[in-house]
Amino acid sequence: MNGETSERHVIVVGAGPTGLLLAGDLAAAGVPVTLVEKRGHRISNLSRAFVVHARTLEQLDARGLADALEAKGRTLDRINLFGRLSVRLDTLPSRFNHLLVIPQYEVEEVLERRAVEAGVRFRYETEVTAIEQGTDAGTATGVGAGGEEGGVTVVVRTADGGTDRLIAAYVVGTDGHRSAVRTAVGLPFPGKSVIRSVVLADVRLDEEPAQVLTANAVGDAFAFIAPFGDGYHRVIGWHRGHDVPDSEPLGLDEVREITRLALGRDYGMRDARWMSRFHSDERQAPAYRVGRVFLAGDAAHVHTPAGGQGMNTGLQDAANLGWKLAAVLGGHADPALLDTYEAERHPVGRAVLRSSGGIVRLAMAKSPWMLGLRTALTTLVNQVAPVRTRAVGRITGIGYRYAAPRGAHRLVGTRVPDVALITGRLHESLRGGRFVLVTPPGREPEGDRGDRLAVGHWTSDCRTTVLVRPDGYVAWAADDAVDDATVEAALREWLGEPLGESLEPGKPLGSEV
Repeated sequence: MNGETSERHVIVVGAGPTGLLLAGDLAAAGVPVTLVEKRGHRISNLSRAFVVHARTLEQLDARGLADALEAKGRTLDRINLFGRLSVRLDTLPSRFNHLLVIPQYEVEEVLERRAVEAGVRFRYETEVTAIEQGTDAGTATGVGAGGEEGGVTVVVRTADGGTDRLIAAYVVGTDGHRSAVRTAVGLPFPGKSVIRSVVLADVRLDEEPAQVLTANAVGDAFAFIAPFGDGYHRVIGWHRGHDVPDSEPLGLDEVREITRLALGRDYGMRDARWMSRFHSDERQAPAYRVGRVFLAGDAAHVHTPAGGQGMNTGLQDAANLGWKLAAVLGGHADPALLDTYEAERHPVGRAVLRSSGGIVRLAMAKSPWMLGLRTALTTLVNQVAPVRTRAVGRITGIGYRYAAPRGAHRLVGTRVPDVALITGRLHESLRGGRFVLVTPPGREPEGDRGDRLAVGHWTSDCRTTVLVRPDGYVAWAADDAVDDATVEAALREWLGEPLGESLEPGKPLGSEV
């Protein structure tokens, strides 16, 4: 058996979008990362996700990746639901005031390339079989062989059938709804199947749909069509009257029939290159952390595909966790900062389960009272601006904020738009995984934190000083009367000491969010 030991090493399990983004973030911050993947080295074109929402595009923009994806995909400025509800996106307070329609594998290719360039070590055809945590599972120090003095050991089965032991400071399971990591640490995955016998087919169409995304639901059926961009389209459908096991053979005639029921035509679908049945679950792990092991993406939560929020929620998980692990392993933050990952992201996962579940239940409505409820909610969203703003904010991700401690400034925990600074856009300043201190012109912080902090000045007459976290949310803020000593205290709390100064033992940094 071979072993790997590192007090700063992180093992990410699962090379989907969530794992690729997280591993790339950590490696870019100088953290040694191994990405373990059960599959071989192949990005499949059998994508599950097709939609990238505004908040995710903002996160990708902060990594210099959004423009390349925008060039490959197609944008949509509104979301149509239930036939009568058309939600405009072009009024979003974001540079990305639209939906990007692009297959998941295109996103994975961009994220994989970044991870490779950052130095992530990939181990394909490697399956997790067990996880062993040391006695000091709550701290970032004392990693020993076998995890005996702290740290965590991942036992894996290699491509040749052998066994290996990989030792690291932390492990993150991003290995999907059947997560081996979640199972290994004993976390349940409570929930239920919401829809059974959903059909899926990748086909060619003789007739191109009028819209980039085509979707509709009637009482007994719904269907969704999205383009791959290579001549094929993904078709997803469901028929209430044909509830069969996932193992039941699927023919193209059945897909055509469901599509005609829901959309009125089948668009001349032919030449299926892949077809299958699946069921859609709503599940969430009760905790996202067990000692030194974290869960993110589908390993932590799964829900219906309604609203296209699955991949996006996982990428937001990764954006939240990555900078925190890097800060702790870099010695700039107390390990207590890592507890805020679950505190912030678990409520978001729960909210996504509710919103996506609500959409699909309304789409499946058949009883008179449910149809009446759908009509009432459609009218409410169409006619009441605050309700529409809240709904769009939840679906696109820009409407979420993280809870702030009592007495914190009103901005703490809120998302910061891509504001203009004298030196450029905020998202450009966030590149490199740094905090950004946005202040009125003339203020410069003391000390050298260039590896962790960028300073930007408002182009307007705004007098507020804001410390923006690497994931684009406000860590700390103060109004115009703030003095330099107060700013420096905030920087020390969140970023540690300037270069050349050591961290005081036991001093908590960023332990509250």
